[in-house]
Amino acid sequence: MTLDFYITSLIVVLVPGTGVIYTLSHGLFRGSLESVIAATGCTLGILPHIAASLLGIAALLHTSAVIFQTFKFIGVAYLLYLAWGIWRQSGSLNIDRPQNQASMTRVCFGGFLVNILNPKLSIFFLAFLPQFVPAGETNPLPLMINMSAIFMAMTLGIFILYGLAAAKVSAYVTSSPQITKWVQRSFAGAFAAFGAKLALTDN
Repeated sequence: MTLDFYITSLIVVLVPGTGVIYTLSHGLFRGSLESVIAATGCTLGILPHIAASLLGIAALLHTSAVIFQTFKFIGVAYLLYLAWGIWRQSGSLNIDRPQNQASMTRVCFGGFLVNILNPKLSIFFLAFLPQFVPAGETNPLPLMINMSAIFMAMTLGIFILYGLAAAKVSAYVTSSPQITKWVQRSFAGAFAAFGAKLALTDN
């Protein structure tokens, strides 16, 4: 694997997207543990897309408008659902609610859905991974699997750092009800914007 792969992957992971926003929101308003669980869920949501790309299923998504549009609008609906939920709870979120196994499972599954319901990720990996396979490679699959594992590890590590950093400043954000409401509504707006962007883009 080349240095270009590591640098490009790092840039892709660092750029804020739905997974980052999801992790940050849990770090700010639910604490360190939930931010780590959220990051884990978001990372697991990448795995099906990588598997689909390696198996060539992503090509089907790219060529079948009906399948792609179906996945896309389910993803849009879920992002808008997240946006509405955060907006509706603005200013009334209970920061100190108990963190039990059921709530942790919901957080993880929510992060998983954020990424798995975005069909653009399958297309991304289908185009991204082959760029770093050397010309003349007779068996590229093991290399692509290794690159996928490294990409997921980088995603998990960076997302956890994002979440823990958000948890560190949580006390400053949540000390003011007005700031809390503004930040929550900013997250809601971000999810709505990502949903709109996904809805308006073509395959």
